[in-house]
Amino acid sequence: MDDTLTVTRNDEAGRYEIHVGDVLGGYTEFQIEPNGELIFPHTVVDPAFRGKGLASTLIAGAMADVARRGERVVPLCPFVRRHLKENDVPGLDVDWSAASQRGASG
Repeated sequence: MDDTLTVTRNDEAGRYEIHVGDVLGGYTEFQIEPNGELIFPHTVVDPAFRGKGLASTLIAGAMADVARRGERVVPLCPFVRRHLKENDVPGLDVDWSAASQRGASG
């Protein structure tokens, strides 16, 4: 089995996906607001891949891509919030106040 990890943006599905070889291992959803912000409400990792660091790799890849695109993130998903608090993503614009206003917590 090919264990190569690949993170890609799937605009049609509104999510970033992580593949292990050819198998979808998980995804983090996003919604694009009228003002252009990307709201990240939820992250899912297939139970078969849990404990292998896929979620961290997925979020790191997604946030790096968002930063490259010059987009702004509203982190509602607890995993995305934790990742952003623990890791610097050069050039990433995070709207912490909008996340707090929408009820996201630490």
